[in-house]
Amino acid sequence: MSAHGQETPDRLVYLAGSGSTALDQHIQSLLTDQLRSDVTLTPISDDQIPMIKNTPIVSIGPAAFSRVRQANRSIPILAMLVNKSFIEGFAARNPGQISGVFYDVPLLRQALTGKAILPQANTVAILATTASVELYEPLIDELPAHGMSARVFIVDNEDDLIPSLVRALRYGDFLLAAPDDAIYNPRTIKHILLTAYRRNKIVIGPSQAYVKAGSLASSYAPFAEMAALGANMIEQYFAAGEFPAPAYPQIYRIEVNDQVARSMNIPVPERAFLNQTIQQELTESGEAQDD
Repeated sequence: MSAHGQETPDRLVYLAGSGSTALDQHIQSLLTDQLRSDVTLTPISDDQIPMIKNTPIVSIGPAAFSRVRQANRSIPILAMLVNKSFIEGFAARNPGQISGVFYDVPLLRQALTGKAILPQANTVAILATTASVELYEPLIDELPAHGMSARVFIVDNEDDLIPSLVRALRYGDFLLAAPDDAIYNPRTIKHILLTAYRRNKIVIGPSQAYVKAGSLASSYAPFAEMAALGANMIEQYFAAGEFPAPAYPQIYRIEVNDQVARSMNIPVPERAFLNQTIQQELTESGEAQDD
């Protein structure tokens, strides 16, 4: 097949970009590096999408996925840079046709990131809305096996935010921030971080961007790891005619805000030691696959 692969359309993959040229080119470059040489990855414009048949398309970010899905309901889509909560419903209803590489970090891994930094921590505080509270039930069930417990504090409007946060910080050894835009967004994050800081409590997560803003730490999957998984899923599509189920990458790194750690007088071990501690904890409990 590879001998004449370059002429056959079944080794072509389209790319629907996020609108950020730098990001789209970076993802395209990483995917190209990981894909076999007989696979061609070609950017596509929105007006071309309705004409595509039986050729897979990689969408970058939730807006690109939504545009592709609206324009062509039969196209096979691999969604990248999307959270599990965004894509898993689409994938469940369209198995084999829609898949994705999860961008968010498994909540258990994030909780264990907090415990690796604060080994004495055993209570985890979580903020959620009534719409998002069920997302945390699996984590609450998983934590006792790791010597921790969690409680969810409900925030249903902006007036609830600080009172609920104060109650959460009284309960938890740290606040686990999840990718819940209703709670963690540019309008609220400064208030959340300052309130936690004044009470000498750390915030873990939800992403590298929030670590730069003042969270103490977050696990994250490097773009290269997400691209490696995406390329593997594309190869599986060409081999089997359908995508595998969406999945998390297997390799994670940890971002730490050293300035916050110093100002809170928290000694943070080397990143490699933290990663090793988390991985060991997941492996010993049989959860290393980050299901």
